[in-house]
Order: sequence, then structure tokens, then C-alpha cells
Amino acid sequence: MKIIDFYADWCGPCKAMAPVIERLKAEGIPIEKVNVDENRDLASQYGIRSIPTLIFVNDNGDAAATLIGGQSEATILSKWQELNG
Repeated sequence: MKIIDFYADWCGPCKAMAPVIERLKAEGIPIEKVNVDENRDLASQYGIRSIPTLIFVNDNGDAAATLIGGQSEATILSKWQELNG
């Protein structure tokens, strides 16, 4: 399981979430940041319509859960723990 963080450099809520994402990465949660302006195909593949969007992806590459909009560290961690048993 990993998290894909779809963001853009110009996005205010994305910038606000950046420290949260960095803390979670430092705790060992695998998070891949994807700039939607530079990776339109991948954003389209996952149906990204607004940012920030966090997609929790299983080992097969399928989306197991999605969080849209600014999220707290507690919310992201709770979803991560829920999906990883």
C-alpha cells in the first residue's frame, strides 16, 4: 500500500498540507507526490478532478480509498491504519 498525493505548486490547500505529508513520509508511510500539471495522464487515470487528492493505492495499483481536499495528519493516519489492518 502507498499513498499518491496529487497536488499543484499553485494550490493553496496543497501547500498547507505539504508539512503534514512530509511528517508522514518521515514516519515511514510511502507517499508519492504527483504534480497534476506535469503528470496529466496519471491524474486522468485516477480521475482527479480537484486537488489536493490523496489516493491510497494497493499493491495491484488499484485505488483502495480517496481523500479529497485538505486533510489533517490524524485523518490521513487513521485511513492508513484502517486500510493496513
